[in-house]
Amino acid sequence: MNVEIFFQTEMPRAERHAIGCGEAAVYSARAPGKESANEDAAALVALDGRGAVLVVADGMGGMPAGEQAAGLAVRRMIASLQERVPGEPNLRGAILNGIEDANRAIGELGVGAGSTITVVEVQGHTVRPYHVGDSMILLVGRRGRLKLQTVSHSPVGYAVESGVLDEADAMHHEDRHLVSNMLGTPDMRIEVGSALELARFDTLLLATDGLFDNLHTHEVVECVRKGPLDRVARTLVDHCRRRMTEPEPGLPSKPDDLTFIVFRR
Repeated sequence: MNVEIFFQTEMPRAERHAIGCGEAAVYSARAPGKESANEDAAALVALDGRGAVLVVADGMGGMPAGEQAAGLAVRRMIASLQERVPGEPNLRGAILNGIEDANRAIGELGVGAGSTITVVEVQGHTVRPYHVGDSMILLVGRRGRLKLQTVSHSPVGYAVESGVLDEADAMHHEDRHLVSNMLGTPDMRIEVGSALELARFDTLLLATDGLFDNLHTHEVVECVRKGPLDRVARTLVDHCRRRMTEPEPGLPSKPDDLTFIVFRR
């Protein structure tokens, strides 16, 4: 098993890595002008053969030890994957155990820390998403078809999913920062998605809310659906940073730590 961890990083640009049956580009950096630590973390875990696990965590802003919580989330996931039976192809149990272990470890800090986590299991041409919180996973076809979009575990996220609130209004909602499900709480719950085929030109994206609080979903889709991965990552960073630092009337703008992984076969 080969592991790449991204913790408290300040990347000038995304890094490309061969992993599993494909390639990933990873980016993680603090919010513009922020002096405290980057509270996001990420990991690429390459397993035997064509398997891989992608992980993104976001320590809850405004809560104590956010960066420590995100780091624990990622490291407990890696530890659980390392402890699985050698050669065992079914990763579901190890991933669920990793999330539950992270939840306990963050709670045991005893300071009210919290973190989101998004995990995608890649097995050959198949992917399965797992998530807790409001970091998001998208699967986008080359022509822009949105094949998967996870639902944010937040009052605003549920309102959008139920049709009570449209996405444009949600971007500016006063309660957008509230999260109703996170690691570090006794009632944490894990959402597990169905296994999906990863077609030849599909793009998989895992990202913290630093991306989705600044770009509309249709803008993200247009950025990631085609082009080399390094250009995709650069475009996401440039668009997002511009929104954070140069607010315009009617457009979302929320300075925040930004972390994402884009992956293709």
